[in-house]
Amino acid sequence: MGSLFFVLAAAAGPAVVEVPGGTIDVMIEAQPSGLTRAQVLAWVEGSARAVAAYYGSFPVPRVRLRIHSGWRGRVGGGRTQGGPDGASIDISLGSATAESDLDGDWELVHEMVHLAFPSMRHRQAWIEEGLATYVEPIARARAGCGKGEDIWRWLTWGLPQGSSAVEHSGLDTARGRAATYWGGALFCFLADVEIRKETDNRKSLDDALRAIVKAGGNVNVEWDLSRVLAVGDKAVGAAVLTKLRARMGEQPMTVDVKAILKSLGVSGDRSGVTFDDTAPLSAIRRGIQTGAL
Repeated sequence: MGSLFFVLAAAAGPAVVEVPGGTIDVMIEAQPSGLTRAQVLAWVEGSARAVAAYYGSFPVPRVRLRIHSGWRGRVGGGRTQGGPDGASIDISLGSATAESDLDGDWELVHEMVHLAFPSMRHRQAWIEEGLATYVEPIARARAGCGKGEDIWRWLTWGLPQGSSAVEHSGLDTARGRAATYWGGALFCFLADVEIRKETDNRKSLDDALRAIVKAGGNVNVEWDLSRVLAVGDKAVGAAVLTKLRARMGEQPMTVDVKAILKSLGVSGDRSGVTFDDTAPLSAIRRGIQTGAL
């Protein structure tokens, strides 16, 4: 029997969502009364297509997605796991969730990005969470699920947190949310910019990440981080990832985030950003935002 806030949906059975390269087996255990099953499935498909477009294909051939009720908020509580039995994602929808919340949601894309990287040891969670934090807004913007300027509003707000987190400790030993999420995102951002600089914007972090997935490096396997980064470096023809990890992994590093963003032609903060197309690295900014050369 449905409650006042949720319609129990398990009786409708699981749904299957197909996207390029992958299948999502969706179990909607409960859904807010203000949403239809079709709206929930459209949210799942849109998120999966954004990730598939970024990586060139969905990162795992099959994933189980369990959508359950949340007691507070709207979309939240995401968790992604992998292993010999396959990949799975759990995420909740709060009782007040509306279609507009699904349209603006970032959390399911964040969780799906986790599918596209090998599972790491605990002290290297920064690369898993940092990668999802960095890639999510880019994937959504390129797919038309978000605005290009949202990428830069997000990064201008968060990257300084990552910079502060690594000033006194390397990523492998730094602790706290800022280090894990934004320290890792800073690593990805710096790697993306450096790869593009070294290759005259012909290669990017996108290419490295796609090569890792193509080599079998997804959430269902455990690889040493050095192996993962070596695969990415080979794909772009430069040892950017390995060298940056040596600089940031075990020792403190000072990063002038504001200066780097300025060189890309980005200024402002989370409330709004402006772009300068005369900045020396403005072409790299456009490449990150659109994926185009």
